Amino acid sequence: MELSHFPFLENLKENRFFLLAGPCVIEDEESPYKIAEQLVKICKSYDIPYVFKGSYRKANRSRMDSFMGIGDEKALNVLKGIRKEFGIPVVTDIHAAEEAEMAAEYDVDILQIPAFLCRQTDLLIAAAKTGKIVNIKKGQFLSGASMRFAVEKVQQSGNNAVMLTERGNFFGYQDLVVDYRNIYDMKQCEVPVIMDVTHSLQQPNQTSGVTGGKPELIELISKAAIAVGADGLFIETHPNPAAAKSDGANMLRLDLVEPLLEKLVRIKESL
Repeated sequence: MELSHFPFLENLKENRFFLLAGPCVIEDEESPYKIAEQLVKICKSYDIPYVFKGSYRKANRSRMDSFMGIGDEKALNVLKGIRKEFGIPVVTDIHAAEEAEMAAEYDVDILQIPAFLCRQTDLLIAAAKTGKIVNIKKGQFLSGASMRFAVEKVQQSGNNAVMLTERGNFFGYQDLVVDYRNIYDMKQCEVPVIMDVTHSLQQPNQTSGVTGGKPELIELISKAAIAVGADGLFIETHPNPAAAKSDGANMLRLDLVEPLLEKLVRIKESL
């Protein structure tokens, strides 16, 4: 893994992992700054490289009345503002080829390819051509080994700054399971591999049209991911998940982030 392609990892120590964390979606123009401020302080105290995560728009929604965002320009300006105020990189999802350049223009550091779109060649090429880091989430329907083709699409488009993220596999119609062999298999691509802890605990396709989740297992999934060699973790967090406008059922409450990271750092140091 060539860290020179990932500036935010230049100071990553062998006994540490990095963290992508924040709300599922930018819900307003104020609260993301408060979330970022707390996470910056926590990660600094544990010497963990931190990337603020927030989707500027949620395109994959179950129902027509589901919250999608506050508007692309407003949300992207929030991400740009957080990047400037706290001096940290930011990551957001893109959903179509034309969105890659738009997000890049707002100084987004990492363009994230949603799991359902990980095989979309035009989207991967467009993301690659921005020169930004490209984080590809593994489809819930794919093996870890098969993700090498997605990596190759980005690299063959002239961009070696690629990361992969594990987020579980479909188990029947309404559940996901994590096969930790996928982390090992994706690391064979010699790129940073991230464990998406919270999305892996989703329970999709509920009859209500609202995705469920098992946030009580966040610590378990996180510990196992660090133990088997994940380079980074992806955790969605919110001060009050019950009031979150997207993915509240599987998010980690903000005040629980620090005690979790403390345990994970101890595990990483013991390996």
